[in-house]
Amino acid sequence: MSHKALVARIAIAGLFLGLLTPGLADPAPAFVPDFFDPQHKVDKPDLSGLQSLRFLTEDDYPPFHFALPDGTLAGFDVDLARAICEELKIACTIQARRFDLLAPALNAGDGDALIASLRIDAQSRAKFDFTSPYYATPARFVTLTKTALEAIPEGLAGRRIGVIGKTAHEAYLKIFFPKTLIRTYDSRAALYAALKKGDIAAFFDDAIISSFWLAGADAQKCCAFRGGPFTESRFFGEGVGIAVKKGNRTLRQALDYALAQLAKNGTYTDLYLKYFPIGFY
Repeated sequence: MSHKALVARIAIAGLFLGLLTPGLADPAPAFVPDFFDPQHKVDKPDLSGLQSLRFLTEDDYPPFHFALPDGTLAGFDVDLARAICEELKIACTIQARRFDLLAPALNAGDGDALIASLRIDAQSRAKFDFTSPYYATPARFVTLTKTALEAIPEGLAGRRIGVIGKTAHEAYLKIFFPKTLIRTYDSRAALYAALKKGDIAAFFDDAIISSFWLAGADAQKCCAFRGGPFTESRFFGEGVGIAVKKGNRTLRQALDYALAQLAKNGTYTDLYLKYFPIGFY
């Protein structure tokens, strides 16, 4: 199952459509990462030529962007887009497209910006200009709650560590945790089962996906994060940003300004805690 499909399945099955078993989620408040340097002042650009803003997204990737039963768009990205428009005091529309149609729609002028959990990397930078990252997807180790170990190379030497095969997470383990006994799995269901049975001491995976599993009924409070987060961009990307057409400097600056203001006034924190109550940092 793909990264995207699994996040959607977990979120729809539990955390964001009200089906999560009460009391399973960790009550501790999530740590909110700071992507916006408060010491770096972002000047307000000239917005006189920006009367409205058309965001493009998709509707099947909860909790970031998804459709409610009545068809209304919801999610972290959707709420963030609306908050940006409120901050800039301009009219705003948000339209959903299939993911593979987002780039053609932007290039055809059917929208002004893509807010669709687009990872910033060399390939995407060749197609779009991006704002500063507004979230990232770190990697984390997960162990049984009762397991006491340090999630550092020395602490995991000789221990069996599970990972999805042929992924950046496996490559990272091979380079930075060379003395671990890596066990690869074809699916996350198998990975989770191996940890719960004690076949592995820990698994190493995407922290966002892992946080949803830890909060869900399947985990039954069995497990917890250990160590990290691991954020090396060479393996896990530079983060996720809002994409605009190449060369659209004015809009990119306006969006960066709005993101910085939302971080400063606490709106970003409120949205982050609303959608990510289980901290993945």
